[in-house]
Amino acid sequence: MSTPYRLAVIGVGDVAYRDYLPAMPRIADLARIEMVIARDPARTAAAARDFGIPRQANDWRAALEDGIDAVINLTPAPVHGKINLALAQAGRPFYSEKPLARDLAEGRAIRAAARASGGVIASAPSVMVYPQVMVAQAILVSGELGPIHSVRATATTAPPPWDGFVGDHQPYFTSEVGPLSDMGCYPLHALTGLLGPVAAVSAMGRRTRDGFDVTEGPFAGDHVPVEVDDNLKAILQMKNGILASLQVAFCIRQRDSCHVEISGEDGSMTIAILDPTAPLIVSTRKGTREEPVNHARTDGPDHILGVQDLLASLRDGRDPVIGADLALHVIAVRTAIEEAARSGARVTVDPIGE
Repeated sequence: MSTPYRLAVIGVGDVAYRDYLPAMPRIADLARIEMVIARDPARTAAAARDFGIPRQANDWRAALEDGIDAVINLTPAPVHGKINLALAQAGRPFYSEKPLARDLAEGRAIRAAARASGGVIASAPSVMVYPQVMVAQAILVSGELGPIHSVRATATTAPPPWDGFVGDHQPYFTSEVGPLSDMGCYPLHALTGLLGPVAAVSAMGRRTRDGFDVTEGPFAGDHVPVEVDDNLKAILQMKNGILASLQVAFCIRQRDSCHVEISGEDGSMTIAILDPTAPLIVSTRKGTREEPVNHARTDGPDHILGVQDLLASLRDGRDPVIGADLALHVIAVRTAIEEAARSGARVTVDPIGE
């Protein structure tokens, strides 16, 4: 394609302003934002003004209009599935913030609709195209660590209300989101993308608080109920026999709040999933070294790489690296962990099907 793809962005909340919209100039050779869409006319107009977007609308269905080549769905998590299904049925290529769907059944329906219509799906988190994870993949392929047997992963945030967060806390603490869907997806995408699918899980969870009061930003004064366990630990048995431990929490402060450590017979490596500037730490019989990572972003997850992957797949006629199958499997793993924490039983992970 000689001219840039024309994009519609649905949703102009915290993540759009913090991560996606400011980073669009980095992929200007691939795409430009033609339309911004949000329910609040004032927020839509502000985003159009701040980022020089020529068209604006207040109904997400405008993304199905002629003149749009692909869509970035940055709406709140509970409505992703409804919008993604409509985009898939229309054959409109799209990149969705996580999760792709509310549950596995909805996710399967979205994937089936895209296959029937010829649509293309890319889903956050775009962990498998993060530069640090690509370095880790190359190390695994090299065999330097020997046969892999164990993984330790963590994804945590400090107790709420979160410092400096000006968005609405409420959706993150509902039964449709929670820490597994919001944060646990990062290490889950990394360990399943690098090492393969999960077969079964065991888990325990705890709710550390019933609610909290927001103290800053436009939602200051709101009381947010905590409807889900905000502290979970799980043991995952992967199909290839590797055992992994996962800690996910919205209630603790850690120096490295999201990382994956992969250990084999000959060595181990630690990957900082959300810090693109951090080198990989590789330890073998020869000693410990830092493996540098080339990065464009200086802090936080580099979400725009997921949009870039979608657009490059359209240009090159290939499947996205961060396609629907990996997203569906992570939803299945998350569902199994939640069930295991409720029941105390070992739970088999549902297959995503073909």
